[in-house]
Amino acid sequence: MRVFVLLILAAMLSGCGYNEIQRKDEAVKASWAQVLNVYKRRADLIPGLVATVKGYAQQEEKILIGVTEARAKVGQVQVNPDDAASLQKFQQAQGELSSALSRLLVITENYPNLKSDQAFLNLQTQLEGTENRITVERERYIQSVRDYNVQVREFPGNLTAMMFGYKEKPSFTVENEREIQDAPSIDFSQPAQSKPPGG
Repeated sequence: MRVFVLLILAAMLSGCGYNEIQRKDEAVKASWAQVLNVYKRRADLIPGLVATVKGYAQQEEKILIGVTEARAKVGQVQVNPDDAASLQKFQQAQGELSSALSRLLVITENYPNLKSDQAFLNLQTQLEGTENRITVERERYIQSVRDYNVQVREFPGNLTAMMFGYKEKPSFTVENEREIQDAPSIDFSQPAQSKPPGG
C-alpha cells in the first residue's frame, strides 16, 4: 500500500509540473555557470593585455590603472543570481570593466608597433573570441531564466512552484538593450572609429 501511495504521489508531482520545474531550474544553474566561466576567461586575459600595452604605451598609465581597478572590482563582487540586487551589482561591475577595456583598446590605435606585436595579436584574438562567447552565454542564460519563469508562472506549474517555494528568477537587464546584444568591436587592423570611449 505504501508503494502504491508513493507511485500515485510521484505521478501527481510529475503531472503538476514539478519535474519540469526541476529540469528548468537545473538548466538555469548550468547556464549561469557558463556565464561565469566566460567572464572569468575575460578577466584572466586582462593582466597579459595590460602588460603588453604597458610595454609600448607607459604614458597611458591612467587608462591602464583604470582597467586594472575595474578588473579588481569585478573580482570582489559576490554574486547571487537569484537576488536581483546582487545580479545588478555584478552587471554594473562587468559594464565598468567593458568600458575600461574599450578606452584601452581605443588608445592602442596610437601605437602601430603595439598593433603588430605578436603577443598583442594573440591576445586580440582570444579577447575577441571571449567577448563573443560572453554574448552567446549571456543570451542562453536569459533564455533559460525566461523558460523557468514561464514554468513557475503558468498553471498548474504555478501551484507547484508556490507549494515548493520556487520563485521567479531575475535576469540580465541593461539600460541600453542594444548594447548587451553586441560584443565590443576590437579589430585592431582597422582605424579607430569615431565612437566615444566606453560607448
